[in-house]
Amino acid sequence: MPEAFIVDAIRTPIGRKDGALRSVHPSDLGAHVLRAILGRTGLDPILIDDVIFGCVDTVGPQAGNVARTSWLAAGLPDEVPAVTVDRQCGSSQQAVHFAAQGVMSGTCDLILAGGTQNMSMIPVTFAMTAAIPLGFPHPFGSNGMRARYGDEPTSQFDAAELIAEKYGISRERMDRFALESQQRAVRAIQEGRFERETATLPDLSVDECPRKNASMEKLEAMMTLKEDGHLTAALASPMADGAAALLIASERAVREHKLTPRARIHYLGACGADARLMLTAPIPATRRALRDTGLDWDDVDRVEFNEAFASVVLAWVDETGADPERMNVNGGAIALGHPLGAGGARLMTTLLHELERSGGRYGLETMCEGGGTANVTIIERLG
Repeated sequence: MPEAFIVDAIRTPIGRKDGALRSVHPSDLGAHVLRAILGRTGLDPILIDDVIFGCVDTVGPQAGNVARTSWLAAGLPDEVPAVTVDRQCGSSQQAVHFAAQGVMSGTCDLILAGGTQNMSMIPVTFAMTAAIPLGFPHPFGSNGMRARYGDEPTSQFDAAELIAEKYGISRERMDRFALESQQRAVRAIQEGRFERETATLPDLSVDECPRKNASMEKLEAMMTLKEDGHLTAALASPMADGAAALLIASERAVREHKLTPRARIHYLGACGADARLMLTAPIPATRRALRDTGLDWDDVDRVEFNEAFASVVLAWVDETGADPERMNVNGGAIALGHPLGAGGARLMTTLLHELERSGGRYGLETMCEGGGTANVTIIERLG
């Protein structure tokens, strides 16, 4: 089967909600990383076969196929098409999967995949409530969904609480995990680990969300979001703004355009699980990935797992046997933020650069997604 290669990967700094990127149009965020990656590779943009971007809550400035408007906002050729996909938090990781599959099918040679999201402009779940004036309180009111799950859908927050209870994840353990995420992110920024992967913006040059003054005392003092619950705001990824993009190429494109591939897509997959628990699908998805590739944890040098909620990550660690010391070594979304539609591509960008920094061979990325699905990607560093 033809192979798919990662030639380059780049992201914006991640801005906190209502922070430095609050007024930057999501198309302009997307345009910024598209221009940056084309500039670094020196490719003629007319050679790109397609642009695939993830985005969630595609209303207002994120509506109208934001992948296409990002490309056009970058001043790039009209002739290149683009499409926006939504697999909730995994949207841009799925965009990378679609790009790799297009290359592996032999129908494409060069695809730009990534995502963009401005959560300061469009609040999380806004698309779910946008039709309330039309008589639709939420998107899960079909007869089939109501018959299966009742009238009230489970939220991701509710699912994260259920996971903490089901898997016996204590508040103290989650607080310690969140603190380590913050400390790792702050250290990574101070050591310049993100500099090569980041295309700075006029108003923001480094990630804005990590908290230098985080401490166990402050975390322990926070009130739970639910009475008698486990989770606080500090145990979830903060809303954020940003974009990321990767250039996926075929072997033919690498050869003809004299590109230097930095990694090979070794495995890609997706999996579903209990829709009420919603955020546990990375567990079976990861097991399947390791089974199908014949790899074990000794082979996997680095892991990027999206820290939607601390309970989700810790349940996954316990169930899969992954080594926490190899996971999110530069901090995760609890510290760095999670711009929904761009989060998966941001993780992939960081994973590639961290493999290169550490000299590792295989890196695994996975993340939970609204509705009870998960993506898993394994990449192999080259060179």
